[in-house]
Order: sequence, then structure tokens, then C-alpha cells
Amino acid sequence: MSRMVGTVSMGLRAPIIRKGDNLVEIVLDSIRQAMKEDGLTPRDRDVVAMTEAIVARAQGNYATVDDIAQDVRAKLGGETVGVIFPILSRNRFAICLRGIAKGCKKVVLMLSYPSDEVGNHLIDWDLMDEHGVDPYRDVLSEERYRAMFGHIKHPFTGVDYVEYYGNLIRESGAEAEIVFANDPRAILKYTKNVLNCDIHTRARTKRLLKSAGAERVYGLDEIMTESINGSGCNERYGLLGSNKSTEDTVKLFPRDCQGMVMEIQERLLQETGKHIEVMVYGDGAFKDPVGKIWELADPVVSPAYTPGLEGTPNELKLKYLADNDFAGLSGEALRDAIKNEIQKKDGSSLVGQMAAQGTTPRRPTDLIGSLCDLTSGSGDKGTPIVYIQGYFDNYTNE
Repeated sequence: MSRMVGTVSMGLRAPIIRKGDNLVEIVLDSIRQAMKEDGLTPRDRDVVAMTEAIVARAQGNYATVDDIAQDVRAKLGGETVGVIFPILSRNRFAICLRGIAKGCKKVVLMLSYPSDEVGNHLIDWDLMDEHGVDPYRDVLSEERYRAMFGHIKHPFTGVDYVEYYGNLIRESGAEAEIVFANDPRAILKYTKNVLNCDIHTRARTKRLLKSAGAERVYGLDEIMTESINGSGCNERYGLLGSNKSTEDTVKLFPRDCQGMVMEIQERLLQETGKHIEVMVYGDGAFKDPVGKIWELADPVVSPAYTPGLEGTPNELKLKYLADNDFAGLSGEALRDAIKNEIQKKDGSSLVGQMAAQGTTPRRPTDLIGSLCDLTSGSGDKGTPIVYIQGYFDNYTNE
């Protein structure tokens, strides 16, 4: 009888990870326990993934607000600094902002509107249109913003981020001025020293600022790229991908974890005889239709993965085949015809073919990372390791 179950994503429980823990052994032991207690049977092309949080925790990759302040002061001069395009997040940016403010005399905070980069809205589009505001041209002061839009609170957190960020800056010892604009060059009216905090558009922002006459331009990815006073760091991403740890500390995005995923893959091959793919995942890449939040606040979905996860899907759309090529068939004849069509795939790209239209041409690491992020959740599930079976199966696999 044909196997009825396709892709299965399972969250595996693990101990609370501390600095210095042997994460390779912890991941392997979680899989061993799932095999013993829950009947998990490894197969070739399974995927085991671990959240970036436990990787960074095991690495002890942390930085304090004082570490951040020292780096910001050294790179941006310690006077008036324009801090532009941060996301609105207590978890992702608030502690970073405290450190940034401690390294300056004045922060001119420039927020994008009507929303931040990942979809957190400051202003309702209809209300903005009602007031005749053009987000592509208009630069708003905090006074004008308040006069038109009042005190808007985030629908999920209940926080007025304009007030919250302003208070954080002042409490950290710096003067605060808040403006709203979407052209990064607007900050140059206030200061020539700029820290741009956008994630996926950061290269363009830096280019525009430098060509417009900015004197010092750094991205959040260029702060904490080296250890300060023995702190953690991330040579590639700096503060991007960091999360709040305590009121004075952030956990940075993990570093140097490619060797770890390769070691786990090799050990699993030795223990199970199966070739299993391994990856580290951060935020998935999906959008919430109610809160309008696009989840990807990390610089990448996966900072490390085994080579078998390279590439993009190369799939046929079953409903297209059923409705078009084999519209006259049904039952077993339809099943056999579709299976035969799938078996004809020779590995060459299906891009542009009608039978592949509507499939998802995203990288497996991004797709699987989203699946893992939804499986493990962000709260108290206690399953920071995800084991996936059947992801690379198709309709022909028995």
C-alpha cells in the first residue's frame, strides 16, 4: 500500500541551553530520545534544524549596552547621530537603541512611515490619505505627526513606539528628536553622521547617503562586528538579528556555525546510516494578514546549512496537470498519468513551463526555515529543534 503521509514537521524538546553547552551532543541526544520514546525512524533526506537562539546561547554571543555605546561612539563620533529606519520592536531594537543613545549626545531618530520595514504600522493608510500626506515626499516632525495622528498604539503590543523610543533615548542620557520620512537623505538636514538600521535595504540606504554627502555612515550590521571588552560579536551581521536578553544585554545572531551543521550531519550518518540535511534557522519569511507584520527581522532565514539544501524547488503543479493535460482522466488512470509525468523530470529547470506555474520558486532554506519557525513557535513550547520528514518527497514516493 502507498504511504499516505507526506511532509511531517516535529518539534523536539531540548534542555535549556547555556553558554558553553555542547550543542552537537544536545541535538543528537534529542533525536536519539525521539527515536527511543516516540518511534522516530530517520530516513534519507530528512531535515534537522535548530533555532539560531540556542546556537548563539551556546556560543555565549552576547553584548551589553555599554559595549554597543563604546562601538557607536568610536565609529560615529559621539555627538549628534541620525538613527534611521529601525524596526518597531521591544525585543529586536529597544536594547540596541539604549546602547546607541549612550554613545551619542543627541539622537535624531527617523522612522519610516506608514510602517517600518517588517510591517509594523505607525499610521493607517486611509488616515494618512485623509490628511493629504505623501509618504514618498513629506518629512514630518513629531509635532505634526501628533497633530494629525495622535497617539497610535501597536495592535499587538499596545505600545506607542514613538513615545517609547523617545523615552528610551532620553533615559539613556541623550537628547532626542524624532522625525518621519522614507527618503534616507532627509536625515542629512539634521546631521551628517548616520546609523542606518534597516535590514534588507541597508546597502541601498548606505549608497544613497554616501552619494548625498554624509560624512560617517554605518549600518547596524557594522556595529559589534568585533569583540568589545570581551563581548560577543558577529563579523558579518553586527547587531542585525539580535534579540533582547536582559534590560542591559542583547543576544547576537550566531557566528561561525557552518562547521556545527556539517558535524551534526556526519554524526547522524554514522549513527543512523542516513544522509540527513541540517540547518540553523531564524525568523521565517511570512506575512501576518491581520497585523500586517512581515516576520523576517533576521538578516537571513538560515545562517548555516548543509550543501543538500542549496538550490530552488523544481516542481510540477498537480492541479494544472489534472485540469489541463489530463482533464479527460480520473481515478487510477489520472493518478498513474500524473506519476508518470513527475517521473519524467530529469533535473533540468522547469522555470517558464506552464505545468510549473504557481509553484514556489524560493530556496529550500527559506521555505523550511518558515516551516521550522512556525513549528517551534516563539514562546514556551520548548522545542528549539525541529525534525522534518518527507519534505523532498513527491507524489511518486511510496
